[in-house]
Parts: sequence; structure tokens; C-alpha cells
Amino acid sequence: MPGFELFGDTERKHLNDVLDTGVLMRYGFDGMRKGHWKAKELEAALCRRMQSKHAQLVSSGTAALTVALASAGVGAGDEVIMPTFTFVASFESLMAVGAVPVLVDIDDTLTLDPVAVEKAVTPRTRVVMPVHMCGSSAQLKELKAICEKHGLLLLEDACQAIGATYEGRPLGSYGDLGCFSFDYVKTITCGEGGGIITDNAKYAENADHYSDHGHDHVGQDRGAEQHPFLGYNYRISELHAAVGLAQISRLDEFLEIQKKNYTIFREALSVVPGITFRRVPEEAEENYSFLSFFLPDEAAARKAHKALGEAGVDGCFYWYDNNWHYIKKWDHLKDLRSPGKLPQEIIDGMPDYKNRDFSASNAIIGRTISVLIKLGWTEEEVNRRAEKMVKAVKG
Repeated sequence: MPGFELFGDTERKHLNDVLDTGVLMRYGFDGMRKGHWKAKELEAALCRRMQSKHAQLVSSGTAALTVALASAGVGAGDEVIMPTFTFVASFESLMAVGAVPVLVDIDDTLTLDPVAVEKAVTPRTRVVMPVHMCGSSAQLKELKAICEKHGLLLLEDACQAIGATYEGRPLGSYGDLGCFSFDYVKTITCGEGGGIITDNAKYAENADHYSDHGHDHVGQDRGAEQHPFLGYNYRISELHAAVGLAQISRLDEFLEIQKKNYTIFREALSVVPGITFRRVPEEAEENYSFLSFFLPDEAAARKAHKALGEAGVDGCFYWYDNNWHYIKKWDHLKDLRSPGKLPQEIIDGMPDYKNRDFSASNAIIGRTISVLIKLGWTEEEVNRRAEKMVKAVKG
């Protein structure tokens, strides 16, 4: 991770196909395309790879979550249960459709704690949204049981976890809908882009229309298309899709490299006293994009993170102080700061996150360091980094 490290002839070939036609938009201009429909081809490839009946490409992972929620009928005042540890896009996307983010604690999987989820369900809850952070699965069996018990949707945010599995199934395909990000720093990239998968034909149809201003995409003449309902512009371009089409064909190659480098780091760190590793559900396999480990306490984690930086080991994240990924620094959410007027349903329904107790999450994230696993390292570089990491963490 990320896929841009290994751009090559396959990506250039698909990009040149698009440039040769001059058609950068995914819809229309049929006569000029010379048979190239990169977005459609990537959607078909996603369906095959993710073992899903339907796929819809959009402009980002954030857009994927937004479109997925809207397509499933989630909107004003509906509550969506999500974790305290994620990327800000997770709550941004659901607030964009007027829904209320209900944040609950994580456990040592670094994903949703099912016990906390069960406690958070109310009559207003519509969705449970696990986020498969840092390349590994939430406890989907337990979360699905909660959803079935209460009649809720299970929406998987798999934006950081493409290629990982649960019970042998690709992450994203276990719930009612799954979402991926193909931004510049993901395991496979389009530069910018995202995708939605589902087996639900109605959700898929809604996503197809909603992501393109509500166009129904019926008939040959784009100007004659109808608008069954309101939508927005979340389209991906053919250029972005072309890069993604090349990259998804290389996913197994990337996963193999990540696993190899991850294993070297893990074996090296496993001999360091006091280090333990994130729990991966026994039904799951990571995509090995991050190695996440725990120090005995916050002080030890801070010391180790500082030492790693001083040793020149880049790509090491101490999430507890990170304002992109952990609730501790999400003051803009806590204060509901926005340049526009937020829907009243959000204002009225938002929990008081300034005073809510997330000590269980703090106790985990405060001890956590995650190391990004890159694709472009040589074997010598990986081994040298492993040595530096062990020395730094030992202190």
C-alpha cells in the first residue's frame, strides 16, 4: 500500500486507450469511444473480485458511503452506529444525507465492539456501519446478528481493507452494502475514486441513478434520459477508472508483497518484551496494509513513536493524536462547525460528544502504533527497517 508505488505499463495502456478516444466522461459519446468503457469494465471486475451481483463506481470513498446510504433510503434523523476510530469521511458521508452519527467504542480488533453496538441501538437506529480499519475486519458475524435482531442495515466501510476477507468472503460483500476507496494512498488506486457493491438490485439501481443527477440511463440518447428522483454528481471519470482497471488486475500481486513485508516486521517485533498485536477475528484474514501493535501503556507508546520517528522510520502512526482518524481531535464534529446550516435533525439528534465517555477506546488507541506497509521497498530496505523498528521500540 499504496498502489501508485508500482504504476507501470498496464496503467499506461488503459490510460492511453482513453486518451486515444478523447472521451473522458463515463456516460455518452458512444460513437467516439472505439469500444472503450473503462468504468463499466471496472464495475464488472469489482463484481467478479468481490463476489457481488452489482457494483457502482463513484468519485471517492466518501461519495461511495454517501450514495450507499441514500440508495438504501437512509436520511434525515436516522441514526448510524459507527466506531470512534475511523477516517472523518465516515461521519461526513452520513451527515451529508441528514443522518446522525452515533459513535461507540472499539475493542482490540481496532474496530466496532459488538457489545457497545448492542447498547447503542435505539428506535431511531437504521444502520450499523463497521469500518475495517488498517486492513482488517470487524467482527461481522456478531454485528450481523445484531442487525438481524433489530432489523438494521449492515453497511461495511471497507475503504482501507480491499482484499481482506471474512469467512472466506471479500470484505464489503458480507453486509447489505460495501464501500471502497480508490484514492491516491489506497492499496489499489484510481487517483480519486470509490466503489459500492451490493446484491440488492434496488439499492444498485438507486446508486446508478443517484450518483448521476438522478438519470435513469435508459436508452441511447443521454439527453432523453428521465429523472426518477433527485440525485447529485458523484461520477467517476474514464481516466480515473482506467487506472483502477489496471490496478484491480494487480491486486493479488500487491497483497502478496504486503503480506511478505508485514510478516518480516511482525516476526521482528514479536520478540520485543511488552508488545502485543491487534486481534484479527479468527474468521478473518487481513490485507496486510498496516501492522498494528500495542505497547503496555500510553507513555510507552508515545516514547516508542517518538523513537521511531527519530530513527527515520516513516509511515508510523500514533492515532491517539491524529485529527483525521480519532474522536479525540474531532472538535469540528463535537462543535457541529459548518459553513452552512446543518439539518435540524442532526442538531437535535447529535449526542454530546464533548462529555461522552470513550475511556475504553482511549485505553486501546492510546497504546496503539500502526506501521504502513509499502509495496516499493526492496528486501534489503524491509530488513533494515525491521532492525531500526526493533531498536527504537526497545528503547
